[in-house]
Amino acid sequence: MKARWSLLLVVGLVSVLLALPAAALAQATGEVEIFSWWAGDEGPALEAMIAEFEKRNPGVRINNATVTGGAGVNAKAVLKTRMLGGDPPGTFQVHAGQELIGTWVIARRMEDLSFLFEEQGWYDAFPAGLIALLSTGDGVWSVPVNIHRSNVLWYVPENLERWGVGVPRTWDEFLAIAPTLQAQGVTPLSLGENWTATHLWESVALAVLGPEKWQQLWTGELPFTAPEAVAVWDLFGQILQYTNADAASLSWQQATDMVVSGGVALNLSLLNICRFRRRGYGEGRGGG
Repeated sequence: MKARWSLLLVVGLVSVLLALPAAALAQATGEVEIFSWWAGDEGPALEAMIAEFEKRNPGVRINNATVTGGAGVNAKAVLKTRMLGGDPPGTFQVHAGQELIGTWVIARRMEDLSFLFEEQGWYDAFPAGLIALLSTGDGVWSVPVNIHRSNVLWYVPENLERWGVGVPRTWDEFLAIAPTLQAQGVTPLSLGENWTATHLWESVALAVLGPEKWQQLWTGELPFTAPEAVAVWDLFGQILQYTNADAASLSWQQATDMVVSGGVALNLSLLNICRFRRRGYGEGRGGG
């Protein structure tokens, strides 16, 4: 399974590079830039993909232009400066959807990749719903290369057992056990830098609204002032009362460490934490 996923990720990266205009690959420098926020704990994976690409394409050198900062909080600011300054990167990382379409696509700074989707058969390879996120009536604007799964709850089973609480499977269950944890000096839920709170809000919204109304919220069919949408913020506020006060000063890795060290009961984050925690703490020390 590991080998299969490695190949898929390499193929995904190559796909992004092939999305460049032919002239970009034929420049005298033989250099292609990848602008991303895959640094820190994610850096080795990107370096491995770059090494594989350069092995397959010995005439091309990759300029790994990473900018540190989880979820691209810093990279997006640098990208804006470069785009507005007439120095766009050859390729860059972005989340699917309005993060690209609502910015650089409507500003007419992007190249339509419809031809590439047709040549490579990607219209059939990717789910229609995903392609819709990448597209407007004028074209397709980005290529999926990986999947980040959020809404994953991390905990140390033996710690929860020692504190006398079970694993919450709903937010009501979380709110029920949170006072018990606090009474023992344990922070119920850890947060890190700002984007981790956004992930938390999204998980709360999906739980309150359900899949259909979640989609409607972003298409405008469900106003943010609707009672169901307001209920999301009400529940979110209740949950924030049981998080760490120093969240804004912590990275997502530090927020995860708090669970492992035993000062915090739970952390809601991404599936990629699994790799980070295994490397630092060994197998079998947590659940998700």
